[in-house]
Amino acid sequence: MIELDAVEARVLGCLIEKEITTPEYYPLTLNALINACNQKSNRDPVVTYEEDDLAEALDRLRHKQLVMTLTGGGNRVPKYGHRLQERLNLGRREVALLCELLVRGPQTVGELRDRAGRMHRFTDSDEVERCLRALSERAEQPFVTVLPKLPGTKEPRWAQLLSGEPSVSEHIEPLQRSGSAAHDRTSELEAEMSELRQKILDLEQQFARFKQQFE
Repeated sequence: MIELDAVEARVLGCLIEKEITTPEYYPLTLNALINACNQKSNRDPVVTYEEDDLAEALDRLRHKQLVMTLTGGGNRVPKYGHRLQERLNLGRREVALLCELLVRGPQTVGELRDRAGRMHRFTDSDEVERCLRALSERAEQPFVTVLPKLPGTKEPRWAQLLSGEPSVSEHIEPLQRSGSAAHDRTSELEAEMSELRQKILDLEQQFARFKQQFE
């Protein structure tokens, strides 16, 4: 049974991503891994992990047999690679989807097809969903699950289970905060419009009184 914390999930996802998308720079040095984990694109949430955070996470992942360290030979500094594919006996499609869920959190089938397409070209959304269903039905440990639909959305999102069962409230609250912020902004705009209308009325009345002086 595999269970990852947030730092381990980000590290593992980044190692998978870089192996597939930039194999010429893989395996990664610690500095390269820090940059990959903290990059602002293709990440959710955006984080600012320090060297100690990742060094400790790598140590834990080694004990879980999910990361390997390469030293010696032409490597002037240690480099790190993942062992997820062999450890969990997964194909390229499954690895690409898990990678996206590890680095970007819950996503819809459509989002996963578009974003994971840089690692594996899926024929259509049906292929993505079949792959997700297979990952959710693994007998030894389900790797993904479908979340309840969020209010106002058409499609459910999928989440990875390598970090344990996701808390639904964690994924609803950001939407609620966003909705609340939008409601507050709307109220502000309505108040500003009302104030502008009143100013226009005042100006019209002042102009009418000014005009009367010359009649």
